[in-house]
Amino acid sequence: MAPPLLLLQDTRLTFGGTPLLQGAELSVSAGERVGLVGRNGSGKSTLLKIAAGLVQADSGTRFVQPGATVRYLPQEPDLSGFPNVLAYVEAGLGPGDPDYRARYLLEQLGLTGDEAPASLSGGEARRAALARVLAPEPDILLLDEPTNHLDLPAIEWLESEIASSRSALVLISHDRRFLEDLTRATVWLDRGTTRRMERGFKFFEEWRDAVLEEEERDQQKLARKIVAEEHWMRYGVTARRKRNMRRVGELADLRQQFREHRRALGTVTLTSTEAETSGKLVVEAEHIAKAYDGRPIVRDLSIRIQRGDRIGIVGPNGAGKTTLLKMLTGELAPDSGTIKLGTNIEMATLDQRRAALDPTRSVRDTLTDGRGDQVFIGGNPRHVIGYMKDFLFTPEQAGTPVSSLSGGERGRLLLACALAQASNLMVLDEPTNDLDLETLDLLEEMIDDYAGTVLLVSHDRDFLDRTVTATIAYEGDGNWTVYAGGYSDMVAQRGHGVQSRAGEKPAKEVPKPAEKPAAEKSAGKRKLSFKEKHALEQLPKTIARLETEIGKLAEKMQAADFYTRDPAGFAKTSAALEKAQGELSRAEEQWLELEMLREELGG
Repeated sequence: MAPPLLLLQDTRLTFGGTPLLQGAELSVSAGERVGLVGRNGSGKSTLLKIAAGLVQADSGTRFVQPGATVRYLPQEPDLSGFPNVLAYVEAGLGPGDPDYRARYLLEQLGLTGDEAPASLSGGEARRAALARVLAPEPDILLLDEPTNHLDLPAIEWLESEIASSRSALVLISHDRRFLEDLTRATVWLDRGTTRRMERGFKFFEEWRDAVLEEEERDQQKLARKIVAEEHWMRYGVTARRKRNMRRVGELADLRQQFREHRRALGTVTLTSTEAETSGKLVVEAEHIAKAYDGRPIVRDLSIRIQRGDRIGIVGPNGAGKTTLLKMLTGELAPDSGTIKLGTNIEMATLDQRRAALDPTRSVRDTLTDGRGDQVFIGGNPRHVIGYMKDFLFTPEQAGTPVSSLSGGERGRLLLACALAQASNLMVLDEPTNDLDLETLDLLEEMIDDYAGTVLLVSHDRDFLDRTVTATIAYEGDGNWTVYAGGYSDMVAQRGHGVQSRAGEKPAKEVPKPAEKPAAEKSAGKRKLSFKEKHALEQLPKTIARLETEIGKLAEKMQAADFYTRDPAGFAKTSAALEKAQGELSRAEEQWLELEMLREELGG
């Protein structure tokens, strides 16, 4: 086995008197792909920070192979102190790293590099941080939730980029498909310690369940042994005979072992409160359309949603998924066409922005709406502490303000609020954000058991496959198509996944308005955007650089003895040549499109 590039041994760390890590270990060798999994709050991010050298453990050993480069992606990147995004990304490059990688990755991630850090959204900051850690092509990549805030095109591009990278990988993610596709080993952090399986995440759940069953059997054996020893203590020793002090000591040790055993954390209990049955027809949309500032968001969509349907909505960021969801639920009126809602509809909504949560309110007041200690579920009162425990909140958190909760805790609190409402139509906008894998499993089961109708927006491919019966997919230029089945079924039917809006082409001919006078056309004519002008200026330089790079690689490949002398080097050079040729082709196509657009707009 190859020596590890990075090794953590017997890592121990205590926060506020509570042990977080108790002998945790992590080993990464060259080229390994390791998934780090565990419940929210188990210490995964902390262990990754220790591996990155950003947090000092109370005790334990951290070893990094001399000369090995490590890059760490935090959940909340800090871009302060940099004049623009490009400077932030280039600051992550090491000596000898090619600077063109920074611009290439930013372009692939939908950024120019000229953006000011203070103006970035959460998703844009995450894209910039990804470019920073990927640009140097380090020996070890430590990625903490890299798909957070990314849309489906970006997630699938990132998966492809990491898969083709030679870097070793340690990955924390709640995206099951992302983990399954990229990992070849799994480290499970549970109750402060780690267990390792030399197989990818695809096999994790079966292995985890077997481990927990074996642990439960061991605990039952220990309990039976304690009972037997206590029986001996009471009846096996007479008052006249000297006690066997060794067995007395062993009994004390057994009791201590049983007391100190930390059982697996409880599971979230998700039960929806169902209202009276709705009518058979829930939503009927006929030829609906919506546009903002002349840009079509929805164009001529018709759909009938019936009781019991589970409808997923997918598309890139900015396509209008939330707008479409609001139109289908009657919250937003279409510009044209009709929306008809069925009879007896009672709706519960989960908002991706957590807008329903008041950050100044406590957990108790959020659940009870400030009305004492009772939560009313389906009209029946229940004590708030008991309901909190169903969602893994402790009694001590009842008075905790929402603002101090983690992202995962906010997600669980919003779920608790939504599921307490009586409903027969559940509207879920990005419900999987910040939820751990176990909670996602239970949410899937709840949706499966729900007797009503579900409308769902998500970027989680596996979650969509497990929950929806039909998928509304964005096709570009305001066009949406309904496909039977989940995300994988949609891909099989249309031949590709969700594409980014940057590369979209109109799917239908847009009716042209009546001709305007020349002076009026000139006054209202579209101009090249700043981003398009910048690309026109930079693309010729990029094309020239790629042509030079391709020439050097091709010349290197032509050496007669290259393959026999260095097969690994030959394969690496061949892959680099193919990649550079692909980048050149894309750059030339982009330049040609922009140049034609510039000529069409008159310079």
